[in-house]
Amino acid sequence: MTTDSPLQIGMVGLGRMGANLVRRLMRDGHRCVVNDIGRDAVQVLEKEGATAAFSLEELAAALERPRSVWLMVPAGAVESTLDELVPLLDADDIVVDGGNSFYRDDIARAGRLAPHGIHYVDCGTSGGVWGLDRGYCLMIGGDEKAVTRLAPVFRTIAPGTGSAEPTPGRTRAGGTAPEGYLHCGPSGAGHFVKMVHNGVEYGMMAAIAEGLSIIRHADAGLSGRTVDAETAPLRDPDAYRYEIDVAEVAEVWRRGSVVGSWLVDLAADALARSPGLDAFTGRVSDSGEGRWTVQAAIDESVPAPVIGAALNQRYASRGLDEFTGKVLSAMRSEFGGHDEKKE
Repeated sequence: MTTDSPLQIGMVGLGRMGANLVRRLMRDGHRCVVNDIGRDAVQVLEKEGATAAFSLEELAAALERPRSVWLMVPAGAVESTLDELVPLLDADDIVVDGGNSFYRDDIARAGRLAPHGIHYVDCGTSGGVWGLDRGYCLMIGGDEKAVTRLAPVFRTIAPGTGSAEPTPGRTRAGGTAPEGYLHCGPSGAGHFVKMVHNGVEYGMMAAIAEGLSIIRHADAGLSGRTVDAETAPLRDPDAYRYEIDVAEVAEVWRRGSVVGSWLVDLAADALARSPGLDAFTGRVSDSGEGRWTVQAAIDESVPAPVIGAALNQRYASRGLDEFTGKVLSAMRSEFGGHDEKKE
């Protein structure tokens, strides 16, 4: 497709998502000016048709007024980028933060830019490295004027109406949600929705991983367990004698199952390439959205046990529960249990 409303936009940050956003935009007829701290990343996209800017000064100079600048940088780099960028902009320019910033920071940044007449738009962007072809789900916050002006850009980046079957019970006419992007509200609303989206993702990923692990260990009755006072016995070994191919389970779950999803697709792909998952460390990071979601749930008095447990599971995957285990071991040892470590 080719947009009937081509715009010019500057992209700051050309990681995997930033670069693919540029490619998707250019493919649809938009003009992009690109900047990154790495010259190579800029030059790659220059060869593909983008205008290169090796500094923010060059980027601001290359953009037609009123300018639109999309930041696709880590949350921790947004503030310093704005410090350098804002003095180069004029009233009625737009800055979009498309990363995973904390929504409260968006509120403060919008207030900071308002006296300069600069619009600040927060845009939660979901789609990962696959978004180039699939499109990106966009959750947007900011003032109506700026969001409306950028509608052709959002429409290009989003998956479009053909990416999912129409919701049978939907009676509402119009709106952009069926296209894959939504103006959620004023400053911070977009990143708030994306924050909760990622918290939900934590819980879904945890449930899929735990379920597949239970299936993998369904052969527990085939091997003898240690018999001692410190190990709970397997009561019915005959009920756990299944040697089930976990990779094939993930594959079949992709087809017609109510849990079928992109996350199951990813798990199936990983298991197909590495059946024992030996290629993976088991260490899972959290970039902030899960803990922010849990904090919001606490502030709102909304129970969120699944997301909270999934967040704690990620901490444990990084060995952050090691000292907890040692304390448990120490207490167990003190009242007659067995301490695993012997000098």
